[in-house]
Amino acid sequence: MKKLLKSIVIVSLTILVLGYSNTAFAGNKDRSGQAGATELLINPFAASSGWGNAGMSMVHGVEAMWGNVAGITATNSLDLNFSYTNWLKGSEINLMSFGFLTRVSESVVAGLYVMSFSPGEIYRTTTENPDQTLGTFKPSLMNINIALAKSFSNSIHAGFVIKIISESISDMVGTGVAIDAGIQYVTGITDNIHFGITLKNIGPTMKFSGDGLTFSATPESFWGSDLTVIHRADQFELPTQLNIAAAYDFNFNAGYRLTVAGNFTSNSFSKDQFTLGLEGSLKDYLVLRAGYSYEEGIWEDIESDECTNVNSGLSLGASVQAPLSEKMKVSIDYSFRESKHFKGTHSIGARIIF
Repeated sequence: MKKLLKSIVIVSLTILVLGYSNTAFAGNKDRSGQAGATELLINPFAASSGWGNAGMSMVHGVEAMWGNVAGITATNSLDLNFSYTNWLKGSEINLMSFGFLTRVSESVVAGLYVMSFSPGEIYRTTTENPDQTLGTFKPSLMNINIALAKSFSNSIHAGFVIKIISESISDMVGTGVAIDAGIQYVTGITDNIHFGITLKNIGPTMKFSGDGLTFSATPESFWGSDLTVIHRADQFELPTQLNIAAAYDFNFNAGYRLTVAGNFTSNSFSKDQFTLGLEGSLKDYLVLRAGYSYEEGIWEDIESDECTNVNSGLSLGASVQAPLSEKMKVSIDYSFRESKHFKGTHSIGARIIF
């Protein structure tokens, strides 16, 4: 049985790595800006973002559907999560997410979460009316995620997420699908050593369609007749990403814990990142987090060519958790992500765990 489980892990890891290398390994920083649907790379949840996504190897609950879907297998019965994010405070961009998990069998957990990204209102202009007098329009970006994960043993967990992507304005829409896959492996005398690998946003190209790509014109050969001309929209790829993560728990007496975690992120359309994080738990009532993400050029001035990320790298977070009964626990989460020029990104969330 152990040989079978090891074979499953090896085969799964091989599929993940080979799939990534075939579809995304050619990408690098020189391809920055060439992918679409980059909202898929934004963590909408307050707890896991509090230490800069360092905990990909041990993330649990609804947030694991974004981080590493294998972690949803830790759900006992039911898990609910709501989070609100003020993205780059001052930009008037907000994110809202809601999700739930439920155990469907002894070893299988299923879940769903929805993320809505609101960039605010944008003035409507044309070449004939460039003075912002035509009113406004409001873009809509939404991702619907359906997850399924299975525990193959007490140590090995794996799962996948199917994503439905929708981006639209009043007269144009783009839709697509993508898949995430993830594995978590837990070992150690007290299950205090964690490893994880996640392949995110694998899917076909997307493109936009709709009346926004059309305009009326009068060719010289048509006397007084207007024709509707349709622009051809180019296709764009999704921001594929590979994460390899590890964590170690230092468990102390009286229920205190300190976790050191690290995560390497290989981005197919931007620079690779290294993230280190610390999480301290005080008897599970108070959890404090800190993380730092580094990429090439992040310490340079934002106006220089070397710096291509508005985030400064520092993340801070905290959770206050309280049991309401023997089987139910409530948690309030907060995270802050430092940024340049703006006043940071602030997230607040609430979890109910049964």
